[in-house]
Amino acid sequence: MTSPLDTGQTTAKAPRALAPLAVAIFRWLWIADVVSNIGGWMQTVGAQWFLVEEHASPAIIALVSTASAAPVLLFGIPAGVLGEFANKRHLLIGVQSAQALVAAGLAVLTAAGAMTPALLLAFTFALGVASAIQLPAYQAFVPGVVPRPLVGEAASLSSIGVNVARAIGPAIAGVVIGSWGIPFVFALNALSFAGLLIVLITFKGYTPPQGDREPFMSATRAGLRYVLHAGVVRRIYFQLLIFIIPANALWALLPVLASGRLGLDSNGYGVLLAALGIGSIAGAFVIPKARATLGTSRLVVVTSAAYGIGIAATALSQTLWITLPVLVLVGLSWIGVIATLNGTVQAFLPGWVRTRGLSVYQLVLFGGTAFGAAIIGALGGIFGTAETMVGAGVVVVLGAVLLLARPFLSTADKSRASSAMPLTDVPPIATPLPGDDDAGPDSAATAGSGSGTVPDAAPPAAHPLDPAGSTLVIVRYEIADSDRAAFLDAMRAVEQSRRRTGARTWHVYDDREHPGFLIEAFQVGTWQEHLSQHHTRTTGYDAEIVESARRLAASPPTVEHLVSVAVPRHLPKTPTKEGTDHAR
Repeated sequence: MTSPLDTGQTTAKAPRALAPLAVAIFRWLWIADVVSNIGGWMQTVGAQWFLVEEHASPAIIALVSTASAAPVLLFGIPAGVLGEFANKRHLLIGVQSAQALVAAGLAVLTAAGAMTPALLLAFTFALGVASAIQLPAYQAFVPGVVPRPLVGEAASLSSIGVNVARAIGPAIAGVVIGSWGIPFVFALNALSFAGLLIVLITFKGYTPPQGDREPFMSATRAGLRYVLHAGVVRRIYFQLLIFIIPANALWALLPVLASGRLGLDSNGYGVLLAALGIGSIAGAFVIPKARATLGTSRLVVVTSAAYGIGIAATALSQTLWITLPVLVLVGLSWIGVIATLNGTVQAFLPGWVRTRGLSVYQLVLFGGTAFGAAIIGALGGIFGTAETMVGAGVVVVLGAVLLLARPFLSTADKSRASSAMPLTDVPPIATPLPGDDDAGPDSAATAGSGSGTVPDAAPPAAHPLDPAGSTLVIVRYEIADSDRAAFLDAMRAVEQSRRRTGARTWHVYDDREHPGFLIEAFQVGTWQEHLSQHHTRTTGYDAEIVESARRLAASPPTVEHLVSVAVPRHLPKTPTKEGTDHAR
């Protein structure tokens, strides 16, 4: 069966673009999120126009984007770890409430005439911190409420919802600013959080994560280790980074272009953003069909190139009636890149690390936005707005050419379902460990990996294992000389699999005392983490990788588990002839 997220090939049939909206809870979450994002875009337009009215420089105006995105650099990874193990519903309720309070404070101070550019950027940063905490938890929350085949479409709809808000929010902000002023825009943003709060508070079908809790730093390292050794994910994040840095020129400099070259007021700026949003909405219906026809790699190549050409054309246009249709195409291209990459990575990440993996996605997206906005704002002040946007467009097109030369890895043949880890059967444990739900009389049978053998029952351990003890796993393979080269080649993929699921070190050794045997040895941070490799972390694709190596063995591989023990730091004291104690 061909996956709709196949990054290397086309698919036979794509799910309907709006199918996830048939799921009631997703539909209400989506509507409430759109309303909240409308408020967010009104906030952005209000903040940018406040700085325009204060005659701030292009670099200062661009810092609105930086202040919104920079918190992800500081809090994105910790937020992913927090969202992985916390009750996501409670976390989202708390963050939404905090954002409403911050937005209300911003509105009050602006209405009182106490707002300054520096204070505005500080409030924007505070809202960015809350957003950094919310985003990975929310993105991981959504796949849990829709069927797995619709995860990609749900991610696309979420991205499209942002762009629906981009189409509506700026236009509303322009009208509100012209009629009632900027403080009223900030007040409406504070109210926009109410809908999502109500949906989250009334939703009772959420089940908090039941997996083993991990120490904070250990969980952080595990998430980063997974991304580092997952080639599919790593390639997507790299392409996102080289796209988002130059692509941000449009969002950072469009208000300067609107008020300068095009001579527009806040209403006119809202119309430009509305054109971008309309293109994004059109993308909701065009992109799923295009992905089914072109495949993910070619779709991102085409839409990236179109986006780059579009922002260059926008910079050179001096007529609103030329700029508007170009921005519609740019909005469609934007959603083609962002929604496609986001949907692909959401569907590919295994459940045990999804929130942490998405926090790295947000780190790349918003970190690239913050860096790009700062650099582009500075370049705009030196070379001019139009010239900077044209140069950024050229860089985006070059990124598309790079993807054409190095397409994404295919995900069609990589099962993401959880599978018992092959080869390294958990031995029977006489003393159950915290979180070891398989410990007990049948643990040997239930923890097996499909190797075909079940260890004999072990006598009760004299000294119970330390769940926090560093664990060394040793797997012995008998390999014929004729299969040695093929086996070592297969072990390259095994290494990446072991490291993705928790191995901190990994080596293959030649057994000099027993010719014909090769030893795989990998070290995991704790025994508890190794149990997590068995219970939740290994996917069907990982199982296939290890099985391909196992098939080359002349006999069933054998496994040993060594768990570290604490060695006393001080030598025991012994009595001397005089009756006094001395350390040896």
